[in-house]
Amino acid sequence: MASSHHHAGHHHDEATREASPYVELERATWAELASETESPLTLEEVQRLRGIGDSLSVQEVRDVYLPLSRLLSMRVSSASALHREQEAFLHRRTPPRTPFVIGLAGSVAVGKSTAARVLQQMLARWPEHPNVALVTTDGFLYPNAELERRGLLQRKGFPESYDRRALLRFVIDIKSGRDEVEAPVYSHLVYDVVPGERVVVKRPDIVIVEGLNVLQPARVRDDGRTALGLSDFFDFSIFVDASTSHIRDWYVDRFLRLRETAFRDPSSYFAKYAALTHDEAVDEARRIWDAINGPNLEQNVLPTRSRATLVLRKDHDHSVRWVRLRKL
Repeated sequence: MASSHHHAGHHHDEATREASPYVELERATWAELASETESPLTLEEVQRLRGIGDSLSVQEVRDVYLPLSRLLSMRVSSASALHREQEAFLHRRTPPRTPFVIGLAGSVAVGKSTAARVLQQMLARWPEHPNVALVTTDGFLYPNAELERRGLLQRKGFPESYDRRALLRFVIDIKSGRDEVEAPVYSHLVYDVVPGERVVVKRPDIVIVEGLNVLQPARVRDDGRTALGLSDFFDFSIFVDASTSHIRDWYVDRFLRLRETAFRDPSSYFAKYAALTHDEAVDEARRIWDAINGPNLEQNVLPTRSRATLVLRKDHDHSVRWVRLRKL
């Protein structure tokens, strides 16, 4: 675990590098790719994008997300060209291309939402694909009442806590080119799916689907057949990675910040935590992590990392240290 986790120079070994299906770039090398591209975001826009307590600097946007948005833009354009060629080959009058779907996975507290929001904003600035939708899979969690009924309230975020059929249907509808597709909405404040609230995705050029377990392989059903998996419909996937001990620290930090802010709202599901002392809050956050989010990361999320097209590996200060991209 330790050596691969700390990335202990294994990519300097010529033999392994020769045989790898991945390209690994240190931050500096990756960041150089940005110098050829003008950043589409202003300082104010970057500040608006920050996730809760995320240390997203303008530098980070330039060094990491600018090359990434350029790479993705390139992929989207070539997918469109390929679409046109295939339609011509099939002698079909070219219908509009279905949206390019990007899956974004990673642990609780690793900074997925921020990464997804930054990418959404940056991709929307390229003239080729102005309409970029962002959907988080939280909305597809079963409502608390249903989780309670299934005895799963303590396993929120584990694969079985989602309505996987609804999630799959959502992505299939997007890939079928339907004009409008709806997804349910989750509120972190009340810690539940919001009844009757929907996010409507209308003819997007790109859809980013962000969630813990979006890279989970398809399940083998009781009759032995393999169902379809969400990731069967992704054109590109990203895994936001960091060492587990760092992520646990970030989770605790976020919990402490929420205790000062959202938990004070009487309508918050976690209002009871607002009264905790600092030390009690740290203990409670670690207890929740060790009981729920840690095991989910180890058992379900981390094992899907190798399935991603691209891995962004973060350091303890949230900055991306290296990027691993699957070769074409």
